[in-house]
Amino acid sequence: MMHVEIHGEGRRPYLLMVHGICSSRAQWRPNLAALAQVATPVVVELLGHGRSQSPAEPAAYRIEAYIERFEALRAELRADRWAICGQSFGAGLTLNYALACPERIAAQVATNSASGFGPARPAPSEEVRRERAAAFVARGRAALEAMAFYPKRTGRLAAEVEDELARDAELISLEAMAQTFTVTAPGLSVADRLSEIAVPTLLVNGRREKSFQPLRDAAAARIPGVEVVDLEGGHPVNLDCAAGFDAAVTAFLERAA
Repeated sequence: MMHVEIHGEGRRPYLLMVHGICSSRAQWRPNLAALAQVATPVVVELLGHGRSQSPAEPAAYRIEAYIERFEALRAELRADRWAICGQSFGAGLTLNYALACPERIAAQVATNSASGFGPARPAPSEEVRRERAAAFVARGRAALEAMAFYPKRTGRLAAEVEDELARDAELISLEAMAQTFTVTAPGLSVADRLSEIAVPTLLVNGRREKSFQPLRDAAAARIPGVEVVDLEGGHPVNLDCAAGFDAAVTAFLERAA
């Protein structure tokens, strides 16, 4: 159901990598060579993104369903524990995974994630959820492409990275995105459970995203033993500051995983 790519032969500890909304496996392309020096990256694509399937059933998009898929993948790899890394929306999923299965997580890395670290949003009733999903699909692909986080060729990143992100964005399923926004997103926040996180945690923060900095400070104050590395990047800090991100994550994994 989820497209999975394993980079390496599994001789190093596995590292699950989960991208954010409207991204794809391309999110991690500039980081894989460095991370593969200390881990075996296991890159997945969200439902409806890239090469992953787009199931019609809303239940497939529940956070619990994602956690079940992560656990099934870990078991398939015969790993007792592994490290996990989430970017943006993907960090919301991996943070929930670490809270649900701390005994299976050797260490976790997160980047700027308003969905994961921001205030909880009340889940809509099923009737309202269906109405919102239908309205999203009715607005069409142009509305999706107008969203701020939809990949665009801006020249801010390396041309080959922007090109791959833009090509993969064309594969996004509008129907799956409607389910993602109405089923998955409302439950992603772990803001009220930060003090319960029981696995070694690294937050790589892009300082240029000003709206995230209060959430960064809350995470730094409330997650037990958290390490925070601040870089001069924005929301996609692993792409804006790839070298700094790679150095921070590899050093952390060598110590913690």
